[in-house]
Parts: sequence; C-alpha cells; structure tokens
Amino acid sequence: MEDLLAPDAAAPRQGRRTRRRPSFHTLRVAAVERLCEDAAAVSFDIPEELEEEFAFAPGQSLTLRRKVRGEDERRSYSICSPTGSRPRIGVRVVPGGLFSSWLVHEVRAGDTIEVMAPTGTFTPDLTESGHHVLIAAGSGITPMLSIAESVLASDGQSRVTLFYGNRRTSSVMFADELADLKDLYPARFQLAHVLSREPREAELLTGRIDADRMTALIDGLVDVSDADHWWLCGPHGMVRDAQKVLAELGVPDDRIHQELFFAGEEPAAPVRRAEDQADGPVSQVTVVLDGRSTTSALSREATLLDSASRIRSDLPFACKGGVCGTCRAQVTDGEADMRRNYALEPAEVDAGYVLTCQTFPVSDTLTVDFDS
Repeated sequence: MEDLLAPDAAAPRQGRRTRRRPSFHTLRVAAVERLCEDAAAVSFDIPEELEEEFAFAPGQSLTLRRKVRGEDERRSYSICSPTGSRPRIGVRVVPGGLFSSWLVHEVRAGDTIEVMAPTGTFTPDLTESGHHVLIAAGSGITPMLSIAESVLASDGQSRVTLFYGNRRTSSVMFADELADLKDLYPARFQLAHVLSREPREAELLTGRIDADRMTALIDGLVDVSDADHWWLCGPHGMVRDAQKVLAELGVPDDRIHQELFFAGEEPAAPVRRAEDQADGPVSQVTVVLDGRSTTSALSREATLLDSASRIRSDLPFACKGGVCGTCRAQVTDGEADMRRNYALEPAEVDAGYVLTCQTFPVSDTLTVDFDS
C-alpha cells in the first residue's frame, strides 16, 4: 500500500457507524497547501446540496478515485480539519505513488476529483469530556489533528496529549497548526515532538517512538489512570509497540483505538483475483447492498470482494489491503474466513463483521450484508 490508508475502523462512538452508504461525487479542489517538501493538504469545496452527505466526524477519511492507464485506482486519506469545517486531507508523497505524487505535485485549486463521502469510525465521542492521549508518527498525524482540534473545541474541559514522531523538524506535517493549537489551549493541550534523526535538548524527545521511548514518555508526561482514551496512528511497528506498552500498563482494550497508514511490514494473505481462478469449490453467496440482494455461485479460492464485484460492481472498496475498512460487511448467515485485519475492532469481529477484501467463503451458503 503506497499511500496513506485511513481505515474505516470500528463503529462510531459519536453515533458510531452510520449505515448511509457513501458514494462518489465530483468535487472541486478549493486549495492545495504545501506542508513541507514532500507533503501537502488538499481541501475541497462542497456544494450546498452535498453538505449533509459530506459532514464528517473527526478522524474520518475520504476515498479518492481516478483512472490510471484505464484502471480504477482508489486511495483513502484521513481528514485533517476539525468537524464542522471544509473537508481537508493531508497527503505525503510515497515514492512511485500513483496518487500521492499526483496530489502533492500536480493537482491545483480548481481541478476536480471524484471523492467518496466520509467514512470511518476512528472517531471520539465529542459529547463526553475526557483526556485523550494521541500517539502518532509521520503522516499518522493527519486524523490526530482533526481529533485534537475537535476535542479541544468541544466542551472547554477535555484535554489532549499528543506524542508525535518524525525524522527531522523539516519533515513535520502541520507544524504551524499544532503550534497554534498549543497557543490556543495552553492548559489543555500537551504536545511532545520526538525526532529520530535530529537531536533535541531533551534526550527523551530524541529517537524513534519505540516501546522503550513510549514507556518513558508516558511515565514522564501522562497519568495513566487519568487517561480516558488512547489513539494510535502510524506504521504497524509503532502501533504494535504502543499496544504492548499499554497492555503492560493495564489499559483496557476498549480505551485503545488504532489506525494504520501502512501495513507492508506484515505478509499479506495469499489473495488471488476471481478472474484468475480455475474451476473449483464454490459457495452460494448472497450479497446485500443498498437494500438489494444478489445471490451467485462464488469461488472459495477468491476473496468475497473480488468475486462478488463481478456481479455487483457497486461494492465499496478502497485499499484492498485489509487496512482502510471501506469494504466492511457483516456475515449474517454461514461461515467465512478473514485472513487479514487491520481495520476492525475485536467487538466488530465478534459481531460477525469482516473485511471482504481479505475474506473467503467457507460454508456452502453465505450471506454478507454491507448495509448492517
């Protein structure tokens, strides 16, 4: 996965998981703002008739679509603006990235892009006061900025602590906006920049945010018993280390929320495209989407998304890597095998939800509901 992938991970805490099925609309680019050498923020104008559909919760994402050499390419990017404002995404260039390089270097204000309405449930409940601890690295700051600004503005009482890791000062995304947020909420926003390739005055703030440094940061700056929610966004290694540290500190699982922007460190399941399958075992699969049911014989050797998309071209998806969660659906009858999951929370998996891009039919009959 080459670009920032923001998962549609877990049912919203603030009216979590609306079942309005998002669709693509052609939006005008309002502005492209350079953040640093290899990153930019892209904002969109929302026509009055789409304002309700594009209203978003902090931490949600937008999926963009374009044709590249005749192929339908999609990428999800986290929204970095606070709730109630114009949607704006943060993009960092990934070498060879079909989308990231285009967005940062070629797209200009006035251009039009196909954009799906906001999705995702990496979202705090703004109706509840609390202390939110955010741990981010690199472009993982994008949803965190939206969460931090929205939480701090919500009730005048909530607090935010942000640990943000980067290589150098010059690579920090949203540096000015974070500084402004600190000036605006000096008593309720605690910010710690950690740089891995540039020395800082405090040794604690120099190096990678690994398990040891995370433990030291928390020990020095956070009262664990006082923290209500922990939000993790970054590469798989950082998120894994954070989960381990928080588990050792006794933080309950339901207070820890994660989002990955890159999962390439882990081997993917052997996903094969439906059109490449030879004759073999099949399941009678019923797909429910937008209130319409379609039943077909689908191969057990292809993912539900790949095989069912041949019958229902309107199935939602973005990353196809088990990260963004756009293809989430609930198995309501039968059995399926999900090989990889970086988007769903344990409670969702227990309730029968799967990522169809990583799930294979198992039982003779199977019903998958995208509307649930």
